[in-house]
Amino acid sequence: MRVSVIVPVYNVENYLAKCLDSLVGQTLQDIEIVVVNDGSKDNSGLIIEEYVQKFPEKIKAFTKENGGLSDARNFGLEKASGEYIGFVDSDDYVKETMFEEMVQLAEKHQAKMVICNIQKVDQNGEVTQKLTQIPNMPEKIELDDYFSVFSDLSYFACNKLFKKELFDSKRFKKGVHFEDIQLIPQLLLECKVLAQTQNFHYQYLERTDSITKTHTEKGLDILKAVKDVEAAFEKSGYALKKKELKNFQIFEGVYSFLAYVAFVKNEDLFNKMAAELADFIKERGIKIQDILNYSRFGKNYLLSLPVKKKIFYLLFFAGQKKLIRKLI
Repeated sequence: MRVSVIVPVYNVENYLAKCLDSLVGQTLQDIEIVVVNDGSKDNSGLIIEEYVQKFPEKIKAFTKENGGLSDARNFGLEKASGEYIGFVDSDDYVKETMFEEMVQLAEKHQAKMVICNIQKVDQNGEVTQKLTQIPNMPEKIELDDYFSVFSDLSYFACNKLFKKELFDSKRFKKGVHFEDIQLIPQLLLECKVLAQTQNFHYQYLERTDSITKTHTEKGLDILKAVKDVEAAFEKSGYALKKKELKNFQIFEGVYSFLAYVAFVKNEDLFNKMAAELADFIKERGIKIQDILNYSRFGKNYLLSLPVKKKIFYLLFFAGQKKLIRKLI
C-alpha cells in the first residue's frame, strides 16, 4: 500500500459514517483505512462492520480494549502496511483529493512529512474558521533554510502525511494529553525536507454535542511534552539552532500552556500551574521581553491575538493574578 490512514474510534456513532465516507472516496486508489475501535460502548462497532462489508478491499478493522488515543494510534501503526501514514480523527472528515495530492508532494520533493491546511466546520458543513499552517513559504521547505517552521508550526498529527520510517523507533506517548506536541516535533527533527499544500483538505468538526472539557492538572503535560522535545532536539542534527528552540519553548511552553490554564476554574490549581510555568521560564532563561517579542511567521504573535487573549497574557506577565481571575 502507498498510504495507510489510521482512524482511532471511540463512541462517535453520530460522526463515523461521514469520516469513513470521506476516506473510502479518496481519489488515491492505493490506500488502506486502518480503523481501530478503542473499546467503544455505542454503535460505532456496528457501523465499522457495515463499512468492512461494503469495502473489504479498503478497510482493515480491529477492536481492542480502551487505552486512549495514543494507544489506538500506536496499535494502528503496528497493523499498517503503507509506505506513508496518515491519521484522521473519527469525528472529522477530509477532502477527496487529500491523500493523492500529499503523496504526490512527498514523492516530488522527497519529503518525509507533508502538511495541508485545516478548516473548522460546523454540523452543517459550513466553514467557521480557516487555519493556514505555513503561510508565505514555498511548496518545498528545506529545513536548513527555513528552520523557523520548527517553532511556528501547529503540531497536529491529523493534517500531515508521514513517511512510515519516521515511526521506526518512535510512538505516541501513552497515558498523557497533548501527545501530538510531544511526538510530532521529534518526527520533524528527523526530516530534511517538508512539503506543503495550501489546500484546506482537513475538515475539523466543531461538535455541538460535546461536553465542555474540564481543564485540569493534565495541562501540565504540555510542559512535559516540551521537555521531551528538548531532549530530542539536543541529539538532533539541528542542535545548534538555539533561537528556534527558544521560540518553540515560548510558543508551546508559554503561550499554548497559558491558553489552557486560562480555562482552569479552580484558583488553587490555577496558582499551582502558574508557579510551574514560572519555574519553566526561569530554568530556560527566557525573559519577559523574549515572550513579548516572539514572532510567528514574521508577525508579532501577541499583537496578532484577539483583545481578550492579549489582555489575559499581559496581565499574567505583569503578575496581576487577581485581575486575571476576574477576567476568566
